[in-house]
Amino acid sequence: MSDQADGKHQIWEAYQKTIAEDHYYFARSCIRQNFFPAAEEVYLKILKEDLGKDIFDDARQTSCSGIAYHSGIIPMETIMTMVGRQFALMKEAGYVNFVCSCVTSFGIYTEIIDTWKHFPETEQKTRETLLKATGKTFDIPQNLVHASDLIYKFRSQIAAKAKYRLVSAKTGSPLKVVDHIGCHYAKIFPEQGIGGAEFPYVLAGLTDEWGGVQVDYPERRHCCGFGFRQYLLKSNRGYSVANSKKKLDSMKPYHPDLIIANCPGCTFFLDRWQYVIAEMENKTYGEDGYGIPVLTYEELAALILGYNPWDIGLQMHQVSVEPLLDKMGIVYSKEDKYRGAEGVHLEVPEKPGFLKCF
Repeated sequence: MSDQADGKHQIWEAYQKTIAEDHYYFARSCIRQNFFPAAEEVYLKILKEDLGKDIFDDARQTSCSGIAYHSGIIPMETIMTMVGRQFALMKEAGYVNFVCSCVTSFGIYTEIIDTWKHFPETEQKTRETLLKATGKTFDIPQNLVHASDLIYKFRSQIAAKAKYRLVSAKTGSPLKVVDHIGCHYAKIFPEQGIGGAEFPYVLAGLTDEWGGVQVDYPERRHCCGFGFRQYLLKSNRGYSVANSKKKLDSMKPYHPDLIIANCPGCTFFLDRWQYVIAEMENKTYGEDGYGIPVLTYEELAALILGYNPWDIGLQMHQVSVEPLLDKMGIVYSKEDKYRGAEGVHLEVPEKPGFLKCF
């Protein structure tokens, strides 16, 4: 191995992380359940039924309150205590491996554990406050990972069970995939994200394993535009849509077939802002007047495994996913797209004025 290649190998090794093989305590995401309500259920089903893993979904957990913290509503001491309670629930359930669904939560947990490491007096204060308020004690997880880390770890096992691949059913050519990494996954503590901040591989690895080809473009690492205060304050939302537009404008010349994201906020905004931009500027980014489908990692894994696209909630996306389903050769029922769980037909949403939808 050359010195240059050896140097690159050492750099890459520095951005690997330990991901436990099994037995996980699962922390849900507050916004993920609202934006894409079926995503976490299908994630748990993939882990339990397709991969045979033990993952515990605890009804007692609460929000990590990360949005309130990053929006300046609650102080650091409060969120430390809330995180301490989450870890206490993990301890009571008999688990030591903690996996969270939201990248903001992942950033919060990582930041707080690191703070406790460097400022042990803050950990002690958290323990005292939690004990006084709830009577609970906590252990710091032995292994803390994001939910996308597990899909990445088991990507080969998913590929082995796959009914579809990221290839064109007509031509056999690989589909072009844009990966978008949530800022709170790798940019706060790069060593905690697979591949670090500049070359994250947690989603690109899925593309490579499942037959697609990565799309590299100038704004690949640019923020989606969520930014909490950029969106929570109505007067600031122009900043949010402008960030998403910058990314979408940059990727459009490369004609991607889909976008995959590991943050619920990123998925939401890259999907929804395409509708907004179409209404504002009569501009679309996909083929034939459609948008570029935006999927989460578990939704993409579910499609690969052959799950019904409507059972996993893809009708909740603003940008139609049917062009992607057709490219992959996925069989689906047009009539069932807006059929409820009990088989009752639901009201079909009003279509946008410019962006084409099925």
